[in-house]
Amino acid sequence: MEVPSGLESLRALHQDLIALEDGQLRNVDKLCNELRAHVEAFKHLLDHPSKSDSSRKKLESGTIQIDNNEYVVNKEFQESSIQVADSLDLDELRAAQLLIDAQGDAELLGRPTIVSAVIGFHEKRQYLLESMRMLLRNAGNPESEEHLRHEHLQIVDDILEVKHGPARNGSLYTRKCLRAMADIEKWIHALTERYQGTLALGQSITTEYDEIMNFQQSSLAQQHESLGAIITYLIKGGYTHTEDFVKLLEHMPTLERWNYITVHYVPSMVAFASQYGSPDSGINLREARMLHNRIMDSKDSSPWALRNLQAAMITWWLAEYSGWYLEQQQGSPVQGVDLEAEAHSRSDAFLQALRDGAFHCTLSICSQIYPDDTYDPARNGLTAYLLRDTPPLPTETAGPHGLFRDLLMEQIESSINSFISNMPDTLRQFQISEDDQRKRILGGVPPQARTTLYDQDLHLERFLLIVAYAFDQRTEAAESFWADPDSNLYGFLQWASKRQSTPRVGAFCELLRSISQGEECATAAHQFLLDESNAKAARIRRSSSLNWGQIFSELNLYATKLRETSNSSRPPIRYGGKPNAGDIDEPESAMMLECYLRLMAHICKESSVARSWLWNHETFKVLDVMFTLADVSVPPPLQACAIATVCAMMTKKTLETGLGVWNVMDQWASNPSSSVLAMSRSGRSITPMTCMEEVTFEALSRTFDQANEFISLLQALMSPSADDIGLHDALPFPEQIGASYRMSGVEPYIDFVFGKVIVAKPPIVEDPVQYQLLTNNVFNFAATCLATFNEDLVILANRSSIAVDTAIEASSLDAYARLHPFGRVMEWMFNDGVLVKLFAASSQDINTVAAASPSSPLVLTVLRSIEVMNRIMDLQSTYFEILRPLIELQRSGHRQAVQNPTLASFEDSVATNLDLIVNLSLYSGLGNQDLAINSLKLLEKLSSSRRLNTSPTPGSRQQPSGNRLVGVLEQHGDLERVRTSFILGMQYDERELELGPGAPGWTIKSVMLDFLSHCLASLPDRPNLAHAILGFACTGTTLSVELDGAFARKTALLHSIIQLAAEYPDGLDETIQLWSSSIRQKAMQVLSILRASPLTSVLVMAELRAGDFMFAMFLRQVIITPNTNLDGLSIRDEHFVQTDSASVLEQYLDQRCSLLEYASSELRLVAAGGAPTQKARILSTLFGSTTVPDGTQLPNVPVFDFLDFLSAEFPTPILTPISNLFTGIDFSIALDPHHGTTSEAAQMRLVEQLLALRLNELRKSGYLEDPHEQEKALVDAETFMAFFRTQKNMRSLEDVRIRLLKAWSNLLTLAIGQGDLDQSGRVSLVLQSLQTVMPKFERYAVESSPEAIVLAKLVQALLFQVDFKSSALDQTQVADLAGDRFFNVFRSSLRAINVPEGDINLREVLYNICFRYLTNIADPSDSKSRQHNISQTVKTSGKRTIDVICDDAYGGSGTCRASAVLFLDALTATAAIEKSNYMIDSLVRTNFIVILVEAIRDIANELRDSSPQDIPVLLTNYNTKLALLLTLSQTRPGATHVLNAGLFQTIRNSGLFSVDPDLGIEIDNPNALAKYYTLLLAVIRVIAAVLMSRGAQNTQTIEHTKQFLVENRALVVAVFKRQLGVGSATESSEKEGMTGDVDELVEMLVLLMTGTGFLDFEDQQDGKRQRRKAFT
Repeated sequence: MEVPSGLESLRALHQDLIALEDGQLRNVDKLCNELRAHVEAFKHLLDHPSKSDSSRKKLESGTIQIDNNEYVVNKEFQESSIQVADSLDLDELRAAQLLIDAQGDAELLGRPTIVSAVIGFHEKRQYLLESMRMLLRNAGNPESEEHLRHEHLQIVDDILEVKHGPARNGSLYTRKCLRAMADIEKWIHALTERYQGTLALGQSITTEYDEIMNFQQSSLAQQHESLGAIITYLIKGGYTHTEDFVKLLEHMPTLERWNYITVHYVPSMVAFASQYGSPDSGINLREARMLHNRIMDSKDSSPWALRNLQAAMITWWLAEYSGWYLEQQQGSPVQGVDLEAEAHSRSDAFLQALRDGAFHCTLSICSQIYPDDTYDPARNGLTAYLLRDTPPLPTETAGPHGLFRDLLMEQIESSINSFISNMPDTLRQFQISEDDQRKRILGGVPPQARTTLYDQDLHLERFLLIVAYAFDQRTEAAESFWADPDSNLYGFLQWASKRQSTPRVGAFCELLRSISQGEECATAAHQFLLDESNAKAARIRRSSSLNWGQIFSELNLYATKLRETSNSSRPPIRYGGKPNAGDIDEPESAMMLECYLRLMAHICKESSVARSWLWNHETFKVLDVMFTLADVSVPPPLQACAIATVCAMMTKKTLETGLGVWNVMDQWASNPSSSVLAMSRSGRSITPMTCMEEVTFEALSRTFDQANEFISLLQALMSPSADDIGLHDALPFPEQIGASYRMSGVEPYIDFVFGKVIVAKPPIVEDPVQYQLLTNNVFNFAATCLATFNEDLVILANRSSIAVDTAIEASSLDAYARLHPFGRVMEWMFNDGVLVKLFAASSQDINTVAAASPSSPLVLTVLRSIEVMNRIMDLQSTYFEILRPLIELQRSGHRQAVQNPTLASFEDSVATNLDLIVNLSLYSGLGNQDLAINSLKLLEKLSSSRRLNTSPTPGSRQQPSGNRLVGVLEQHGDLERVRTSFILGMQYDERELELGPGAPGWTIKSVMLDFLSHCLASLPDRPNLAHAILGFACTGTTLSVELDGAFARKTALLHSIIQLAAEYPDGLDETIQLWSSSIRQKAMQVLSILRASPLTSVLVMAELRAGDFMFAMFLRQVIITPNTNLDGLSIRDEHFVQTDSASVLEQYLDQRCSLLEYASSELRLVAAGGAPTQKARILSTLFGSTTVPDGTQLPNVPVFDFLDFLSAEFPTPILTPISNLFTGIDFSIALDPHHGTTSEAAQMRLVEQLLALRLNELRKSGYLEDPHEQEKALVDAETFMAFFRTQKNMRSLEDVRIRLLKAWSNLLTLAIGQGDLDQSGRVSLVLQSLQTVMPKFERYAVESSPEAIVLAKLVQALLFQVDFKSSALDQTQVADLAGDRFFNVFRSSLRAINVPEGDINLREVLYNICFRYLTNIADPSDSKSRQHNISQTVKTSGKRTIDVICDDAYGGSGTCRASAVLFLDALTATAAIEKSNYMIDSLVRTNFIVILVEAIRDIANELRDSSPQDIPVLLTNYNTKLALLLTLSQTRPGATHVLNAGLFQTIRNSGLFSVDPDLGIEIDNPNALAKYYTLLLAVIRVIAAVLMSRGAQNTQTIEHTKQFLVENRALVVAVFKRQLGVGSATESSEKEGMTGDVDELVEMLVLLMTGTGFLDFEDQQDGKRQRRKAFT
């Protein structure tokens, strides 16, 4: 097997091992194979060849061979390789390989290649070490699966070569790790000296040099840490020997600096002590004694530079070694030895080690291995008190990581267990000695001088605190205390709780707090304190054990003293000063009380049992005592702890509990103690309660601890109660709070948070960590107030039938809107001072944020500030449009306006703080999932704002990018970095599929794609931020690409998205999954928007074509069948449309829709550009065969098979629920997009809230008092929700089906039309298409569904693709097949027309199809067509068919009337050819002929009265009707019916022929006269047809025609003149473009004159007139 050694393979292995530890790895066998493949790499570990002359000579020769590839290298590359080799002490050829491997990353990340090579070298080492660490941990984890653990053990044996080799090989590997640690220490020292030497010489430090030096030191420290963990696991796994322990002990004296590098050895030392000092180890007592003597002798013979660490090592050893002597057996090698003397000796040695600083050292390590930003003032104060002058660990190197901390604490825990079990006498000696010492000290010191007891030994207190640190946040370890009441640990707990001194009480409280994590352990701790308290009551004497009773007694005592002090005339204790001796008995009393409160707060927060018990305690009134202790006269840390305890009591609070706390707190705030009043400013009136409240807030805002904890309490009180159902319809405080002395509400508390804390000048804190914690707390409070406001209640109140005022928990909607903290908080959010702090909190140094842990105050502050901005953006319209006017109306004189009135939106403030855009863009690429999501969401909103997407201000320093947001990124030089972070975020990693939607990479991709698509869609017509990040150059209003940039190298973000869309799988194991399919769908959406936009269409289409995107996508298409697994369900499943499986199908169809739309665009572009080869390749793919670049033909799903989605029949949807409880609710306001709820999620939220409001109504009316009725109501509500979810899914599926069907129809039509096919091939494709389409058309036409319209239009387009005069249809076989197919189309169309309540739009298309068939395809003279008797077919379809057509021809909308008339015209003409009178009889039966004739009467009037846009449609309708009249008139029966319908009288009444022939009808149309003559011609044609059809023997018709000519003689003469060119008529006719109409009109008139003998008739009439005029 080839040995993988590259960085990528190690990174992949490392990710899989992390996934295994997180329980998210699915393919365990793959991991085992990866581990086996890296066995050789693990064997060599950090070994690497050093520099060599031979390698340097090969490099300088100019030709090198690496991985069987020969490279010709230039001088610059040789110098770079030598530089890397010198920097890493690495073989020159290996250095050259690093440079070659790093070129890709260097280009992508914008780093110098040398820097990337060095970083890659260290990253590879780190991944290798961390993988080895996790492998050893898993192999030694007894909780791992047996099979997996066995596999890992086998791999470890192979790495250490102990399976088939000597056992000492494990020891050799351990020593290799020890040597590697020593080498790293030397390397770090050398780097430090080199850096300092550079500074000493005054040489400039480049950014590149500084970056690489810092990275190397950090990486080496992390490697050192990993090696320390590896050695520890090797020790625990039994792969070491006592000599390895000796080697470590020999190395320790060389360590001279107390730093984290030294701490890395601590787990190994403790593990060695446990492994070889314990009687459970594999060595015998004689060996243990020899090792013991060596360790104890080394104290004098080989002292360590770090004496306190050596002392700690002795205690760890003695704790384990003493276990040998608990039970001495016969035959022991220590027979005859004075064991008691040795026991005393060990105890003395242990005590001496303590005096040398052993516990100081251990406690220092335990307390300082946590990040510096971990803030716990009470514990830190106690720790500092116990450590005193112990030097802290320097911060020159980063502290240990979380996994190393866990390992270290596991080893400390082991040592603690051993010490408790093996040296109980020593423990008791601590207690006795310290108690005696304390009595002597206190007895000899007067109370006034008891300010410090630093001279006292506090070893037991330090040990208790070490135990507290060791078990903190380790719930499983803490359970060992409570699991067995007979265990040593529980016994120790009971012993330690007895006869405690004041400082020991504090340490014990910290211990108890640490082992009470989680509900179960916290309840056990509560029970422990409760049992001791009950025992006290049973003994009826003062208990010597810590219990609830003692805690309550101490707190009550101190609270009573505070009340007495407050009510006395005695001067108050100044804040921050030292307490008086009469107030606190001992120097540590305040610290003890803090620990009491911390313990109480912690247990109450973790345990619901303890919390309930404390609320209902009969004698201890927790709120009264806590708010008494919150008096400003107590030390600030104690005051903060009291407030924190009240905050802890708010955990899972009910609404009633919260209201009670508000009342007590408001009473406390408005009635401060005399000490608080004495501290108020001089000259201020203190009688009004409002002023008293302000004084309280003034006092609270003076120090960090008080302000921070009080804001936490306010946040807890503002949070929704545990019984809130998500409606957020209740105010979290009493509505009348403060009404007795001011306007009701909590505005003063909100003003305290923002006015006195966040915008305080000067700031109340200077410490950066405290400032971050406080800022985070403030914005957490703001986010809670904003998030708990339900703006939908306002919408529902205005639009729904539910009485929201009575349904909500608040007294009224007006009170809810007026009193909710949302309004006041939003006012503060637009305050200049708050905005400054908000933007400052969100604008942190990107490198500092990247280096910080996700849980650090810095990152949390940034995250919270961005979350608040997101809330502001979401809710600002509600605030400005609804809440702000209401607030202004009700503003009183006491309410101060804090908002900047010039700000009309949050974007206005962003416009002056555009650096926010830079920071948000950079945060999105840091790998912190929560930070990236919130940053991208806010960036999405801001980048879609047209207010911010304007051009840079003239005269500004921004580059002319045409967009302010792009300009600020370019100005800061961060655009490339942002692009890189997005590109890295889009990289496809197959491990995401194994982790599922929980994978960070998947989430980041999803949010990034959402941002891009939203930004592009909102601003499609102008360059914006999304375009710049995608890689386009934004200049003015246009986009371009750099010829030598990322586009040319195919490395832009656009190319990553193209690759993602083409390669990202839709699921696993033949299952299309929602989360994986969504990535491709979103990527396709981004590409679709870019492709459709005029700005980017040309550029993007070129890139897609260059990457063969269309062909790759077609090769991946699969057919959707009823059995396709869609996220666990098939389409046939009855629950399919109710689940996410429906969304999976929707996403997949949307992908395909985008693909088909792109294929249409590509085919159209290729056809227009004249690229026959590419067009042929596309057509080949469409019809089932893809040609890849190497010429290979690969089959793919042909386009004809893409109608699979129409074959899917969904299960019968849920019927509309029927419930008396929810009758009358109008859900349309939630579901109708016209009401503004366009988002499906918003629609479902409104539905849910409507149901919740109705439940509230029922609950308030008393209907749900019966539990059975309540359960039924909840079931009915869930049934409604299931129904609406199903409806939502069905609508979504229908929408995407229609879009996909349109895309498919357009592509098929385009493929046939643009395919450069001969007529034979085109006819063949048309017939094949009809064969595919018609069955589905017939199915949907019956239902008159939207699909039927699309399919009908496709059929119409297909018919128009065929040249029916072509010789291709002359072939008998083709002609027969085509005839049958086309006739089937006609027959199906007739059936669809006859569908009851059909869609008129569908019928219009069907009329056009039938018209096309009758006028171009059906030939009744043909023998084949005669078999398809059209008239008989129409007759067979029933009378209703003609009735429907006539109704549409008379009253249809738009162009449907014309289409229906044309169809009737074609049917009539066909019937005439078939010598059938069925159509004429049908038109007579429906009286439609009369309607047609009467339509002539209204032509002139309708044209005069119509608007210009309606005239073309009117003219078309009239022309088609006259055409139908003409067709009818061409048959004798038809002419008779037309004449009998009053043709001539109607024409006479219409006035068409009586208008001025030179002016025509007065219509608003530039071609009015031409239109007029066209109408005249159409009418004359009808008259001529009637005349000719009736024959010369029909005198009635002839007389009517003569009379018509006589009456319109003037018009006839004018037409003749116009035709002869008399006057200006000829020029006018030519200009109007109606010469042809005039000539034909003259012919028709001549025909009428000739057919009626009109000239002879005129001559006779003239003769008669002459005779009448003669003289007689």
